[in-house]
Amino acid sequence: MATGSAVKTYIAQLKKSYDTLRKGKDALLAIIDEADVPESVYNSNAIENSTLTLKETERILMELEVSRKISFREVFEAKNLARVIEYTREKSIRTDLTLDLVVFLHRMLLSHINDKVAGRMRTAGEYVRIGTFIAPPPEHVGRLMDELFIEYNSDLTSYFLDKIARFHLGFETIHPFGDGNGRIGRVIMNYQLLRLGFPRITIRDKEKVTYYRAFVEFRDDKKTRTMERVIDLALMESLHKRIAYLHGESIVPLSDAIRKKSVSASAILNAARRQTIPAFREKGIWKIGATVPLTVGVKKEEE
Repeated sequence: MATGSAVKTYIAQLKKSYDTLRKGKDALLAIIDEADVPESVYNSNAIENSTLTLKETERILMELEVSRKISFREVFEAKNLARVIEYTREKSIRTDLTLDLVVFLHRMLLSHINDKVAGRMRTAGEYVRIGTFIAPPPEHVGRLMDELFIEYNSDLTSYFLDKIARFHLGFETIHPFGDGNGRIGRVIMNYQLLRLGFPRITIRDKEKVTYYRAFVEFRDDKKTRTMERVIDLALMESLHKRIAYLHGESIVPLSDAIRKKSVSASAILNAARRQTIPAFREKGIWKIGATVPLTVGVKKEEE
């Protein structure tokens, strides 16, 4: 099941607004992107069971001390992922995604963390297990990755988010590297969005259960809808955030807007999660433009 027409239409409307408002505001967008980096790093690493908090991640990226002893690995997981994010922001402007580039990004990501596997795909004898799922044998990894890229690049008819979802599901199922597959897979997803002129998205640790369920559904039944929905919602939220700032809106916590306008908190929070109101999260707190009416949402197709 692919993304529905109502969601496609709404995302197209958001993209049109984003493209119109962003003209002449590259500096503001750069600031928004830079402010997003710690949260992106924190969430991607947390999905992989990092113990770092968002505050600790921020301090590490600012080269500040943290209040407890942090493992060498977790420090480099934060620093390396931030470095990869910064690199891909500029690289994506001029270069298509290739397998060679993915391998290079993986080397950046795993440098000083696991140098034995950094920048190379699995070779003979290197098997990996994800839960109860055993990834394809290393002898097949190169062919499967080539086929994944061919399928993505030759598909000229599917909706772009559905293509990105299938690629991500396929990549994580192949699990081409001995370590760092989840983090590099989410880097790839954002690279694909940036190449298409969209902003980065954040897959959040709080949505990990749904995110992981998408892989199980794909491996067991070849279903892609859950991952499509995860990416659809993340992109709408990313666009809502940037449009609010580009409009020059005063940004307020959604909880404050709810109290001020005397509306149902549960209904509004549900609308935020479904992205039927233009709310977005910063440091885990839902926010919204101060002038946005909370009683009107755009109806979009659900799963």
